[in-house]
Amino acid sequence: MALQISATNPEHPALLLDLPWQLPLEEWPEHYLVPLPRGISRHVVRYARAGTEVVAVKELAERPALREYELLRSLDRLNIPSVDPLAVVTGRTDEGGEPLESVLITRHLGGSMPYRSMFETTMRPATMHRLMDALAVLLVRLHLAGFAWGDCSLSNTLFRRDAGAYAAYLVDAETGELHPQLSPGQREYDLDLARVNISGELLDLEASGALHPSVDPIEFGMEICARYNRLWEELTRTSVYPAGKHHYIDRRIRRLNDLGFDVAEMQIAHSSNGDTVTFVPKVVDAGHHQRQLLRLTGLDAEENQARRLLNDLEAWMATQDDYAPGDPPPSSRLRSSRGDPHAARPEVLAHRWVRDVFRPTVRAVPRELRGSMDSAELYHGLLEHRWYLSERAQHDIGLDTAVEDYVKNILPPMRDALPPPTDDTAPSV
Repeated sequence: MALQISATNPEHPALLLDLPWQLPLEEWPEHYLVPLPRGISRHVVRYARAGTEVVAVKELAERPALREYELLRSLDRLNIPSVDPLAVVTGRTDEGGEPLESVLITRHLGGSMPYRSMFETTMRPATMHRLMDALAVLLVRLHLAGFAWGDCSLSNTLFRRDAGAYAAYLVDAETGELHPQLSPGQREYDLDLARVNISGELLDLEASGALHPSVDPIEFGMEICARYNRLWEELTRTSVYPAGKHHYIDRRIRRLNDLGFDVAEMQIAHSSNGDTVTFVPKVVDAGHHQRQLLRLTGLDAEENQARRLLNDLEAWMATQDDYAPGDPPPSSRLRSSRGDPHAARPEVLAHRWVRDVFRPTVRAVPRELRGSMDSAELYHGLLEHRWYLSERAQHDIGLDTAVEDYVKNILPPMRDALPPPTDDTAPSV
């Protein structure tokens, strides 16, 4: 059987042909590989360079490779945080004509880290709580989309920094199944697997001395269940309100927005006697603040990053002469109802903020000091540093001063603790 490359983009096969497919993945020469941290996997996985891209190459049998490729494509269409599938290579043979396993190729997730690399220095319990939050959000999003993971674990997840928190991405869909809707039993099974897997992984870290002494692996395994159940309840529960209290429904929707979710479809029903109204979110989509930031500015960021950038945008807009105080905040879907012909639309002000504030601020930081931080995470760090310096000085010190101090005193030691940048981790702005 001849070598075949099935790819999502017609440009990828040409780039991938230069890789040494006639060799088992374990024997690939170093000059093809990129030295990035890898997590534990039941398969051989390597990072390689294909043209200007860094790709993850996983060796496995043909049938599961094709199945996982299609599942990852489905998750991408559903806008679920997961690695981006690029291609499947089948029909591999060695130089003697003996068959080799197929490979699944995914794009390296810029700025991401496997959990074991994050534990190379003892992780504080507060940071571990944030990891559990991120993993719980990912599992809820998968279940809302009808995806049963079948092997939720820290090892099968990549984490990216997200404005003081973390965003979790599915990296292994080999055991997953996509359904129109999951039953409570399917969700509970996934959750129980997550609890067992996470406790086992933390026990392994404990045995190696990489776990903080105050962390109980069993309790942290249970924590994913508690955090998942709280979020699932908030997103799906039925609310009963007194008739005429429509602002209660608005308040519930705002609470879901604050959690980072939009209500795309809802069911509202009056009781038989007309005294109460029942409200049920029917379709809930994650990425509320991401979508608002993208719509206004064209910037693509993680959810918490987007929330922080929208807050800064709103504060900046209030200082502009052509901004009307009665306008809705940038995070709102509403459009201004005022009739001032001289006031700029929110979209116009937002693009001015990108041009005059966001881009110059990010560009003021030398690229070699950014490490693996993307532009949104870097800007968040600068805002945090400005707040810290302003609190210490008891007045607003401004972004320029914050950038100068951040570049001089914060980034050099931070860079030594961050993974090295790759071509796709520091996009230009």
